[in-house]
Amino acid sequence: MGKSLNAFKKKKTNVRLSRYIIPNKYDIQLHPDLENFTFEGIETIHLSILKQTKSLTLHSKNLEIETIKIQGKTLINTQDIFADKITYNEKDETVTLLFKKFIPKEKNVKITLVFKGILNEEMRGFYKSSYNIDGKIHHMATTQFEATDARRAFPCFDEPSQKAIFNVSLIIPKGKTAISNTLPISVLEHSAGYEIIKFHPTPKMSSYLLAFIIGDFEYIEQITTPDPSSPRRGKIRVRVYTTPGKKHQAKFALDVTVKVLEFYEKYFDIPYPLDTLDMIAIPDFTSLAMENWGAITFREVGLLVDEVNTSISSKELIAEVIAHELAHQWFGNLVTMEWWTHLWLNEGFASYIPYLVINKLFPHWNIWERFATDTHGIALKLDALYHTHPIEVEVHHPNDI
Repeated sequence: MGKSLNAFKKKKTNVRLSRYIIPNKYDIQLHPDLENFTFEGIETIHLSILKQTKSLTLHSKNLEIETIKIQGKTLINTQDIFADKITYNEKDETVTLLFKKFIPKEKNVKITLVFKGILNEEMRGFYKSSYNIDGKIHHMATTQFEATDARRAFPCFDEPSQKAIFNVSLIIPKGKTAISNTLPISVLEHSAGYEIIKFHPTPKMSSYLLAFIIGDFEYIEQITTPDPSSPRRGKIRVRVYTTPGKKHQAKFALDVTVKVLEFYEKYFDIPYPLDTLDMIAIPDFTSLAMENWGAITFREVGLLVDEVNTSISSKELIAEVIAHELAHQWFGNLVTMEWWTHLWLNEGFASYIPYLVINKLFPHWNIWERFATDTHGIALKLDALYHTHPIEVEVHHPNDI
């Protein structure tokens, strides 16, 4: 046991941001270029400064920050509202903004940043995804932020405890579809061939749960029917998005999503806090799925079903993945681990509870038997290895996650 534990002992490096600077709200506008695979952005972060400081450190990776301005009641009309120096730390994935004078303790400080970045091919952060229709390559821009890749899309406080409200606006070509965590508030003209899609504010949430997707999509939808005994008062609009020509493969996922959502609301006795839930099939995606609040993204094989060719075992997996990500809407999204050390609790519960609802919806699948062999049995096998490790391992750097 000594050797196995030593394998996980690492030199402690503190990469946490200051506890004295707290984000409350982000106003973000992004303009992706789907031809040159770049994007431009402007954001205003509303901060509470709990202790006077001459510097602000945020997370930022592979972004070029062009201008920075900070405003507050005691900073108006002073010469130090623009950053005096910008310092990047590639190892810690941060940017530090230095000012000539102290930023005083204040609850309503606004920092505005203009920046630009690249729609990368790493399937992390804000990236491009490609697919083929009739021999022609098409592209979309999409996101994957867990664990620590929101910083690749916009400068931010990219830690799970630093929850804030996000107001997202996307500048997109006319005719494209824009999806985010909430429904659009407005669609405004921008310039020739472009429009601005502004979305409703998100719940207060962690940066890794933010999502935005721009591309060509089609969808099918259904409205939930609340149980009279459940805590929900309104209905939820559920949609499953696919690339063109595939929406006929979304019927199974839509049916399962609606039933699981209705089950969870009654079982947890806590209403799902949004009025919309989108399930989006992405051609290029690292994991099977990601639980972005209200805009869950999936690898196509984790969501779509061909009723002629898809096997029962594949349908079981898809139902399990859907139930897993929906469980996260409560366990992970509504209640979140303070730091990545406790990610095991988030994932552990969301890996167990799907069996409960799937057994309810598909009793003929005998899903608990698969739990005993595929989940419980594998866990015991791993735990018996000489080089096993504790369930909880302290995370010092994001690379440990």
